[in-house]
Amino acid sequence: MDADSQICAAEGREAQSLDAARTVLRRTFGHRDFRGLQPGVIGEVLAGRSALAVLPTGGGKSLCYQIPALVRPGLGLVVSPLIALMADQVAALQQSGVAAERLDSSLSPEARGDIWRRINDGALNLLYVSPEGLMQPAMLERLVRLPLALVAIDEAHCVSQWGHDFRPEYRMLGRLAQAFPHVPRLAVTATADARTREDIRAELQLQDAREFVDSFARPELALSAERKRGQGHDRVLELVAERPSRSGVVYAGSRDGVDRLAGKLQAAGVPALAYHAGLDKHLRAARLEEFLDADAAVMVATIAFGMGVDKPDVRYVIHADPPAAIESYWQEIGRAGRDGEPAEGITLYSASDLAWAMRRIDGREIDAAVKSVQMRKLRQFYAMLDGTGCRAAAVRRYFGETGVQSCGVCDLCLAPPEAADVTEAAQKALSAVHRLGGRFGRGRVVDHLLGKTKDALPSEASMSTYGIGREFSAGGWRDLLDQLLFEGLLREDPNDGRPLVGLGEADEVRAVYRGERRVAMRRAPTVADSDAGGRRARKRRGGDGLAVDAADAALFEALRAWRRERAAEQHVPPYVIFHDATLADIARRRPASADALKGVSGVGQSKLQRYGAAVLELVRQH
Repeated sequence: MDADSQICAAEGREAQSLDAARTVLRRTFGHRDFRGLQPGVIGEVLAGRSALAVLPTGGGKSLCYQIPALVRPGLGLVVSPLIALMADQVAALQQSGVAAERLDSSLSPEARGDIWRRINDGALNLLYVSPEGLMQPAMLERLVRLPLALVAIDEAHCVSQWGHDFRPEYRMLGRLAQAFPHVPRLAVTATADARTREDIRAELQLQDAREFVDSFARPELALSAERKRGQGHDRVLELVAERPSRSGVVYAGSRDGVDRLAGKLQAAGVPALAYHAGLDKHLRAARLEEFLDADAAVMVATIAFGMGVDKPDVRYVIHADPPAAIESYWQEIGRAGRDGEPAEGITLYSASDLAWAMRRIDGREIDAAVKSVQMRKLRQFYAMLDGTGCRAAAVRRYFGETGVQSCGVCDLCLAPPEAADVTEAAQKALSAVHRLGGRFGRGRVVDHLLGKTKDALPSEASMSTYGIGREFSAGGWRDLLDQLLFEGLLREDPNDGRPLVGLGEADEVRAVYRGERRVAMRRAPTVADSDAGGRRARKRRGGDGLAVDAADAALFEALRAWRRERAAEQHVPPYVIFHDATLADIARRRPASADALKGVSGVGQSKLQRYGAAVLELVRQH
């Protein structure tokens, strides 16, 4: 056979494999066809080749390894960093009739033995393991004797020291190339810039693997950010109160902050739950289950909660304290709107947050080059928060996308801020800080500029900067000082919790003094502008979830109640039985037969057999 004939034969085999994958997609998962880059990624793995895939949250990453594991002979091995994430995916697969299990520290010896018996009998399609568990010599010794369909490395950004969630144990996974030399390996993640992708490929020995990077666009997400006053807890309460009867996630930066904020929300009548690593693991598990089961609940959590959440109907994510990089921001915000319906990502931030994050990075015992990159990523993130251009476009450009258009739904698109030149005022503020010698905090600097320092000494009152800032209110000066801190023209010394303000980069400060560097600040919209364009529009975007016609509402709610009962019986989240989108489609179509019900997206063969009769009966009754 000549070269051209060999190529044609190979292409034919790959096309047949992809047709088989589509059949699995329809029969097992109930979806009509693949989305985005899924067919390319799946085709690569079906052909026995390794790949790196960066697909956005909600972009169907898991199907890229689940379907090839069902089509190719052998066991599909999935490496995942969190027990909660593994448990969620295994439960969803089992609902779809897939033989999937997980091996982790929570299982009894008897349960582990039963799983290994099924593996040895060839009765298991997918096995989920942690990186630590997989790299145990005894585990590897057993697995290398088995036929494997593939090895999937989920949340692959964890392998990179340049990423936002580096986990040293992930570095061990590079050995898989030698342990399973003839098995395709697929690394998947939702957030990785070019440098992180390069590190993933090097560490996992995927240098020759094809790379798939989808658009980071999330058109269903309306992003917004605002400077906060104090801890911002009162503002969080306002935001949550404006979004009743919806599921949301609120991120706080510390365990204490989580507990206090959850308590305040509970006192206000909000069904809020606290979640962080300081709680007993059984209590954490119970609260996670309660949140996943609820139609409307608010989880207040630290970032430890992030990757364990696959709940599709989260309508908003609020950062009471911002993260430290665009990657972590995008992953955490991405917990909202996984069902494709309108959702919101709201971030509260301040110069104090920036200073705190910089101190944390500076205090880490990490390589100087890594520390420098983390500082740069932090600055880039705050530049996006405090910028004047489309937020979604800024994120997409950060990840390397070109030809990006404004989203039209973020707060800055709906109510574009005016940029005011405040260079002269900045010169006054920098001069005041210089003359005060870096010995005072922001409040004292503002009082100095306004000439309102209580019991000012004659030496201070005689300074040329004393009282020269009466063109701004105290709030205006605080905003300007924040701006100068964001831009690195000022810095804060922590001073045991009583921060002192000093001058920042000397060359940059001199450039402002000379007028060589201009300072611009967002001029906040008027109250009327904000009400008309900002808050009201964001509230509309957040919606109440799926739009269901009034005529179908009774059936939709009956289906949700039935689903809630079935989920409670099986101790699984309701959405692993059917998503709200599937129930809404059933309520709209009102299928009268099993064949008609099979045509609804999300109803695969296993779910049709398990739940079809009950669903059709509910349709008949309504």
